[in-house]
Amino acid sequence: MNIALVLSGGNGTRAGSSRPKQYVEAEGKPAIAYCLAVFEKCGDIDAIQVVADENWHGYIRKWAGSRFKGFSSPGDTRQLSVLNGLADILRYADRSDTVIIHDAARPFVTDGLISACLDACRCHEGAMPVLPAKDTMYLHDGSRIASLVDRSRLCAGQAPEAYILGKYYDANAALLPDRIRDINGSTEPAVLAGMDVALVPGDEGNFKITTAEDLERFRRKCRERQCV
Repeated sequence: MNIALVLSGGNGTRAGSSRPKQYVEAEGKPAIAYCLAVFEKCGDIDAIQVVADENWHGYIRKWAGSRFKGFSSPGDTRQLSVLNGLADILRYADRSDTVIIHDAARPFVTDGLISACLDACRCHEGAMPVLPAKDTMYLHDGSRIASLVDRSRLCAGQAPEAYILGKYYDANAALLPDRIRDINGSTEPAVLAGMDVALVPGDEGNFKITTAEDLERFRRKCRERQCV
């Protein structure tokens, strides 16, 4: 069984909108609706769990399909939200199943990227899509360059990220109560636990809505899709 865990609990408005970015609408649909539709149509996905504040449950249900299983409560941090979702999923799924975690503010995830992550989990304990570093990278000491970095060994992580459910839940639970609050990315607990995480090619179009420029890019791409 493959379960999608869609994170929609954030309240960030850095994109310059009056509502959280995942609920900003373009062409009549919010960002979360676009990514939910992809998971709903993906033949590799059996169930969808959504982390969201209760105030938005009714709104989200309008866009949820037949594979939607339920809501999980947001945590104080992104990774605590992930842990809440994992705990709820374990009530109806097996530890040997696969969970694939995605941000509702990444509306243009593709069926191919989802399948690539899930396929990698057949031979590995986790998978993360990555993009190569484009710029020259340096380490600094706060005021000057301290050392050079081999750019060929650097990559930028994206979502969705897929993991073996039970092992990944244990990796997160092991960081309670305090260390989990310092986690910035979903793959960090897996790496800290020594899980075998494979890399799959990322997708430039799978961007996250963070800034006002991202929001305009989202709206523009939705308009373009409507014209096709």
